[in-house]
Amino acid sequence: MNKYLTATIKENSRINGSNNLLALYIKDTSENPVPGQFYMLEVSSSYDPLLKRPLSIFRKINNELQFLYRIKGKGTEKLQKMREGTNISIIGPLGNGYPLPSEKQIPLLIAGGVGVASIFSLAEKLDKKAYVFYGGRNKDELVMKDEIRNFAKELFISTDDGSEGEKGTVIDILNKFLDSQGSMESLVIYVCGPLPMLRAVAEVAVNKKIAGYISAEENMACGIGACLGCVIKTKHNYKRVCREGPVFSIHEIIWE
Repeated sequence: MNKYLTATIKENSRINGSNNLLALYIKDTSENPVPGQFYMLEVSSSYDPLLKRPLSIFRKINNELQFLYRIKGKGTEKLQKMREGTNISIIGPLGNGYPLPSEKQIPLLIAGGVGVASIFSLAEKLDKKAYVFYGGRNKDELVMKDEIRNFAKELFISTDDGSEGEKGTVIDILNKFLDSQGSMESLVIYVCGPLPMLRAVAEVAVNKKIAGYISAEENMACGIGACLGCVIKTKHNYKRVCREGPVFSIHEIIWE
């Protein structure tokens, strides 16, 4: 299937803080993304910046692809200035998505900041409600909270400055929840967010022997496995985040 597509910007609006929602109209709907997959998006009509930017799929409704992104550099600054009606080139869907939980497993969905886009798309596909743990530095980093409450069995929020939810990290509220559980055997973790959070959640999962999956983030140039710019070390040698990932077993990555 053709993964090189032309899309038209239908909406590009600020949600809160530096978080934005981008909606693209595409004619080619032959391939539907699964939760955890991503697209490479052109962020400028010039060669500055040259490289496309990877964004996790947030939602697809008919011919509309939606993405959540945070302005954190030159590329996303350029993207935020692109107006409705502009045509851009995209590549996707790319990578591998999240394996779904078994009938007996209880999903714990863990998101940090704009990493909620990937987790949100998974939650919408589950046939059972999940416990959701959502953290950020402050309340302006948290988006789509009301929508999350609609599909969550329970939503736990934390912020570093205490401006919303419990003051502390998402690891703090996760550990508090786990301490209240009798057995870890039926739990399965899904996590997406900043690198320090991923590492910390992986450490919890290893120590408590909890199954799970992690959505890794790395800088990448091509998104199709050719440039090797996004390799990470795993227990099974180096793997490409764009090709073998971005979703890996939470016990597979070797953190350095």
